[in-house]
Amino acid sequence: MEVTNVSEYQAIAKEKLPKMAYDYYASGAEDEFRPRILIDVSKIDLTTTILGFKLSMPIMIAPTAFQKMAHPEGEYATARAASSAGTIMTLSSWATSSVEEVASTGPGIRFFQLYVYKDRNVVAQLVRRAEKAGFKAIALTVDTPRLGRREADIKNRFTLPPFLTLKNFEGLNLGKMDEANDSGLASYVAGQIDRTLSWKGVITAEDTRLAIQAGAAGIIVSNHGARQLDYVPATIMALEEVVKAAQGRVPVFLDGGVRRGTDIGRPVVFSLAAEGEAGVRKVLQMLREEFELTMALSGCTSLREITRDHIVTEWDAPRARPAPRL
Repeated sequence: MEVTNVSEYQAIAKEKLPKMAYDYYASGAEDEFRPRILIDVSKIDLTTTILGFKLSMPIMIAPTAFQKMAHPEGEYATARAASSAGTIMTLSSWATSSVEEVASTGPGIRFFQLYVYKDRNVVAQLVRRAEKAGFKAIALTVDTPRLGRREADIKNRFTLPPFLTLKNFEGLNLGKMDEANDSGLASYVAGQIDRTLSWKGVITAEDTRLAIQAGAAGIIVSNHGARQLDYVPATIMALEEVVKAAQGRVPVFLDGGVRRGTDIGRPVVFSLAAEGEAGVRKVLQMLREEFELTMALSGCTSLREITRDHIVTEWDAPRARPAPRL
């Protein structure tokens, strides 16, 4: 089948993956543009700089766990595709490939996603290993004191297949996920993740200010793909509030939510399941081309020309109300 948009990879992945693996990736607990015309958009510059690193486009790969469930090459394939596309891959700490193994795939700019474990020595070891392996930043996940109630995982009694493990935790007695009566992942999180962190987020102005006060170098507006709390706002809805609170002091990133609030990293794992590295490369290329087309139709030749004036939201003006019936 000729794949013509990112969403089609999901249907292919559903056919290829075991039900438990597909449900893990897929489950979860429209704004409009104002086009501008008659502007020369024959040359469009998508390049940007993130924390000092130049990227080919303002699109990066979000951390997504257990990628070898999708394809035997898992995180290796994703890392190579990201490097080929000139963008950043953020490796999940729950990856099925270690930071050292991903680094061995070749050059590339990579960030490492980190949960705060009860054992702070484990956290310190992970940070040191990621730094030694050449990873450039830590993306700290702070919205998971407990795992959200992922009903598909409960029904499937989700656990990692026996041939896979959490590679970054091998040798630390944290790499195995045992079977449980409901979800092995939920049991794992309950036993390992520190619940005592005093604030969560980040989809609010309050948590944005707290993160900056704590020394964060950037803010990722993320709702964890709606996998933590159902009916949480889509990230695109929360973005403006966070940007205003940041006041330009740190860069603000958007994690999924442009199409739906459940889009965290999923195009990558679905395309990985369907076509391996080639699928991830194609998804990144399609997203790039779609973004470039949107810029052209909005009359923007560079990212700095994209402004709030290009977007109209539901809260910009009250909807016209129908006349009362007499």
